[in-house]
Amino acid sequence: MAKKLEITKRSKIKGDDGYKVFSVRIKEETVEKLEALSVETNRSRNELINLMLEFGIDNCEVKESE
Repeated sequence: MAKKLEITKRSKIKGDDGYKVFSVRIKEETVEKLEALSVETNRSRNELINLMLEFGIDNCEVKESE
């Protein structure tokens, strides 16, 4: 089982860092959870999504299909 992603609270939100922009479809309930986490940590949704994507990619294991 993967360990949890720890996200520290931030004192202020950073601006745009020049990342590539693209759109994704996300369930409304996922957006609500993300918004709540954003408020709790004082981090932007974008920053949280990037942290979660990096964690997921770094902790992903590809297996051959059976």
